[in-house]
Amino acid sequence: MISALNLEDIVRAALKEDLGHGHDITTECVVPLDKDARAVINSRVDGRLAGVVAGLAAFTLTDPDCEIEVLKMDGEDVKAGEDIAIITGSARSILTAERTALNFIQHLSGVATLTRSYVREIEDTGAKIADTRKTIPGLRSLQKQAVRLGGGMNHRFGLDDAVLIKDNHIALAGGVYPALQMARENAGHMVKIEIEVDSIAQLEEVLENGGADIIMLDNFNTADMASAVKLINGRAVIEASGGVNLKTVKAIAETGVHIISVGALTHSAPALDIGLDVEALD
Repeated sequence: MISALNLEDIVRAALKEDLGHGHDITTECVVPLDKDARAVINSRVDGRLAGVVAGLAAFTLTDPDCEIEVLKMDGEDVKAGEDIAIITGSARSILTAERTALNFIQHLSGVATLTRSYVREIEDTGAKIADTRKTIPGLRSLQKQAVRLGGGMNHRFGLDDAVLIKDNHIALAGGVYPALQMARENAGHMVKIEIEVDSIAQLEEVLENGGADIIMLDNFNTADMASAVKLINGRAVIEASGGVNLKTVKAIAETGVHIISVGALTHSAPALDIGLDVEALD
């Protein structure tokens, strides 16, 4: 899970982005300074929650004196019409933090909900759903946490996590063999090596040279995927990538691959419809 320190930095940056020169001019013009309010965050649709902690942090960072009642937490399923949290405090502070809070909860819950849909599609196949590095800059840790809350698993967090030899690396290294050889010599014994292949011929070249812990089948059709699984025959972890959507993921999983990586989990997840309703307190 993301540390409280890192979470605060991310939320604070988002608030600063929204506040511009440091204040909400509309709220300051329209809402009396001494007005208190009660706000309810509510889900309009069914889904899997994520980003609740981040969203509520927007309120506490804006006004440390506000009171928050948490009704549903990250990782929980929510039904349409269910309340997620109640915030009581300065009306100005609540309105100032509202959009930043909802941005976190809506987007990250969308990631978790979409991930859950993929995971459900491949239940009982033995395969697992993973994310990619196709994340929104600055939000990777929260997006990857949302993937886990949706039942998925995380691929690399960054370029320093593991060796992943892709087509451009192979081209610049001079081929599959030199790329694998240099990776084995330079990576260190604690580092996993993955290589991407885009054809059965390239896969056979990898298997002849050895040295890969994980082999990524990039944009293979399901027939070639099944053939690749037989060729690899337990010699490496098999990842499938490319052309994955909710209509194709089950057939991909049934070929026998171990991991299916889906960039759409983080770069194309639709926001979950979550709103905030506020009422003045006397």
